[in-house]
Amino acid sequence: MLIDSARELKARLSARLAEGFPAVTASGLGGRLWTRPAIGLAPVAPGRVHLAIRVAAPDDARILLTGLDDAVRREVDVRVTGPIRPLAAPSPGELQRRTRPLVPGLSVAHPTVSAGTLGGFVRLGGRLAVLSNNHVLAAADAGVVGDAVLQPGPADGGTSADRVATLAAVAPLTGGANRVDAAVAILEEGVAADPGGFPGGPLAATVPDGLEVEPDEEVEKVGRTTGHTRGRVSAVEVDGVAVQYDDGVHVFDDQIEIEGLAGPFSAGGDSGSVIWRSADRAPVALLFAGSAQGGTHGAGLTFASPLSAVLAALGVEWVAS
Repeated sequence: MLIDSARELKARLSARLAEGFPAVTASGLGGRLWTRPAIGLAPVAPGRVHLAIRVAAPDDARILLTGLDDAVRREVDVRVTGPIRPLAAPSPGELQRRTRPLVPGLSVAHPTVSAGTLGGFVRLGGRLAVLSNNHVLAAADAGVVGDAVLQPGPADGGTSADRVATLAAVAPLTGGANRVDAAVAILEEGVAADPGGFPGGPLAATVPDGLEVEPDEEVEKVGRTTGHTRGRVSAVEVDGVAVQYDDGVHVFDDQIEIEGLAGPFSAGGDSGSVIWRSADRAPVALLFAGSAQGGTHGAGLTFASPLSAVLAALGVEWVAS
């Protein structure tokens, strides 16, 4: 169907689900069996899309499809993802080492977190700061402004001697629909950084609006676990992405879904990676979660927030070089 028609169908189905089902719980994680699906747009041809419906368990898909008429079922792309989790977990690799100057892709974390990824650099109040996720730099709201940020993260051997930045701004995780999982930390005096140190050189200086990211575009990222990978945008404007954090499920709207071109696009520990378009090297999203199932290759799906929304939520400016 045409994109505008798909958006109308998405809005109608979302409203129907909101009326017919209770609040989100986590399938397979101690909650009830039904989990409301994430709904977005998936490309099928130039200018045409299917409704992308992502569910946590096969039973969730059966419950959902039972309630849809034949006309709608012909226009949907349903995939089972399993639980979606923040991507912060230990793994060996070059990006886990203590590295100066700081560059995007390195292991970084709050002292109470295992490890995530230094996504890139921004400017906050005229000062240079590192950008990553709330659950990486601020321990999913458990940290407070003024806390230390370490490089490498504790899972990679980081200690208090490896403090490189101070937590300065956090987009809190709410009980309602979240837009971003993000935080920034201002660099300590004397800590050198190379904002343009991405694979292939600096990214573009301009961050596109989130609505400018199109289905089927090829994208790249560099993360502390899987390094430099390539993928494709498999769905956009995805609402209802339920992510299982340590303190429970948090739901995200207006997200971007990505799958790897030849295997996983991301894995545990890649949270906080900045994602850029291959065509013009424009930074477009901030990676924060993923699943172990789903996708064309069955290697899982990655979820990311539009970078323009991240910058707006934190009140910061992107620094390209």
